[in-house]
Amino acid sequence: MPPLLARLLPPLMLIASNLFMTTAWYGHLKYKDRALWLVVLVSWGIAFFEYWLAVPANRMGSNVYSAAQLKAMQEVITLTVFAGFSVLYLGQKISWNHAIGFALIALGAFFVFRTPGATG
Repeated sequence: MPPLLARLLPPLMLIASNLFMTTAWYGHLKYKDRALWLVVLVSWGIAFFEYWLAVPANRMGSNVYSAAQLKAMQEVITLTVFAGFSVLYLGQKISWNHAIGFALIALGAFFVFRTPGATG
């Protein structure tokens, strides 16, 4: 696999997987009148596709990223997808406290990716 594709494909697959997982975990909140057993089954069905993206993304990504980098990337992607989903699908607002908390998590990811001994 070309080096650029090896670096880009895992994050793109993680973004796609997060769209499925966020929908599985939070999409049912618009359907609170539905039976819990039903939304759990539907969520499992949606999550099935998430796994078909996340597991290969992490397997391929481990060739160019460390496990810690993959996890940090996953967390930033998860929060970004969740924020968009929360606003666009659930109609909820992102407060300054949410934004600051998410930014601090992203700052943590920055340090995970930072090369030890790097300056600047």
